Amino acid sequence: MPLFLNEADVRQLLTMPLAIEAVEEAHRELSLANAIDVPRQRTRLPKTALHILQGALPGRDAIGYKAYTSNRAGVRFLVHVFSVSTGMLRVVLEANLLGMMRTGAASGVATRCLARPDAEVMGLFGAGWQAEGHVEAIAAVRPLRRVKVFARNAERLAAFCGKMSERLGIEVIAASSAEETVRDSAIVSTVTTSATPLFDAKWLSPGTHINAAGSNSLIRREVGEDVLNCSRLIVVDSVETALKEAGDLLPALEKGRLSERQLVELGEVIIGSHPGRTTPEEITLFESQGMAIQDIALAVRIEALARERGVGIRLPYGDSKLGA
Repeated sequence: MPLFLNEADVRQLLTMPLAIEAVEEAHRELSLANAIDVPRQRTRLPKTALHILQGALPGRDAIGYKAYTSNRAGVRFLVHVFSVSTGMLRVVLEANLLGMMRTGAASGVATRCLARPDAEVMGLFGAGWQAEGHVEAIAAVRPLRRVKVFARNAERLAAFCGKMSERLGIEVIAASSAEETVRDSAIVSTVTTSATPLFDAKWLSPGTHINAAGSNSLIRREVGEDVLNCSRLIVVDSVETALKEAGDLLPALEKGRLSERQLVELGEVIIGSHPGRTTPEEITLFESQGMAIQDIALAVRIEALARERGVGIRLPYGDSKLGA
């Protein structure tokens, strides 16, 4: 029977290594033409918006979608996965934590592929819920010893630094300015809802890798054209998705200052069909928008663990044939 997993169930089962493994598989399968991903679609009303991402991983017998609503009261996520072979529902998951972890994991995979192996210092913009998974993922793939964090809310920033220092056992400190956050950081990550670029390219050191994870609509921008111009390699989740909602890239694409042909998919780097970092000095950029197949790849792993351990609730619908 189909399974329902709430946030508490997911929290029991989900780890960052599992999320990184799932996200890497999703990108690999997409670049090998073994997966399908449909960019996010949005239905907007004055008070609430519905967002839907769809995709399929046939190798995992999985096809499904993530749907979420957003309004002033908050955001609510659900992932539905069906069997490719039977069409029947497999699992429904509450996906707030799942989405946060897979978003961080995407930057973790990109960092593993693109950042210098000796990267120890990270500069981070943002101290919210999403930033937690982001730091955890980067720490899982690089030997971080210090994270400098810049955020507008001083109270939230202090709480974030204390929480992440304790969780990860590394130095997580508040930065006094955007420039201090970027200077001498081997990895720079942005996890915000900013509408304007957060830092100047002139602050970047040679060899920096940048993860831009917050700009998934036209009204959001975290990095400016100066950063795009100095980036030797611009990597995206998928070109199709980036062309639809990468707020950091779309203005430059519209002006002809950036070409679609310059965008490289993360899966291409993973499978080796396009080189990643080629010298210690070059600057690399990963633009993360989020994909359904990332959610699905992680959901099926969580489902398997839940069935193995007897976690979750059996659903009384979704596994009967029409007319049965």
